[in-house]
Amino acid sequence: MLDGLSLEVPSGAVTGLVGPSGGGKSTLMRAIVGVQVVAGGRIDVLGEPAGSAALRRRVGYMTQSLSVYSDLSVRENLRYFARLYGVGQDRVESAIGTVALDDFGNRVLNRLSGGQKARVSLAAALLGEPEVLVLDEPTVGLDPLLRRDLWNLFHRLAESGTTLIVSSHVMDEAERCDGLLILRDGKLIATGSPDELRARTGAHGLDDVFLRLVETEGP
Repeated sequence: MLDGLSLEVPSGAVTGLVGPSGGGKSTLMRAIVGVQVVAGGRIDVLGEPAGSAALRRRVGYMTQSLSVYSDLSVRENLRYFARLYGVGQDRVESAIGTVALDDFGNRVLNRLSGGQKARVSLAAALLGEPEVLVLDEPTVGLDPLLRRDLWNLFHRLAESGTTLIVSSHVMDEAERCDGLLILRDGKLIATGSPDELRARTGAHGLDDVFLRLVETEGP
């Protein structure tokens, strides 16, 4: 359950949604993309109610679990989702290039590594050239090199004007975000850039920042 959240996410930036597992991150993300029933309150995305038909191509969503088909190739998966979005083959090839899978376009997914499959899911979310991209734990279980490459990609997308909301329960990834929303037990306990939160708490590492916020502002 999310308890009385009120927040705004800046455009053209990478906003990290961080906190421990079970803190409400996935619930909030599902509410933003319109697949979570909201019992009270209102969520607006790009000036429209979350989940409205007008947002279907403007908001991309990458779930924690793979949302692509293991018995299809990379290109076949993306062609299928491109038809759902109503976009052409040029977007398929562009998305494959964006996630650096040019050499794997005809490879069946069950022959790819976990990191490669995650990039196919990300490519699917990018097909509609979304203005808002919601990524739920996109780097979990990936090796450090691939994590670095994906975060570099996230920032390139933000520099091009895309608004990204990226969840993680790993605090070292929070360092890579422009701003942070810190959740615990469904409550928003702090917002700000990593440097602002360090200055506010007097802590150096973001793990210590989180612990101090929990001690002073958590339930």
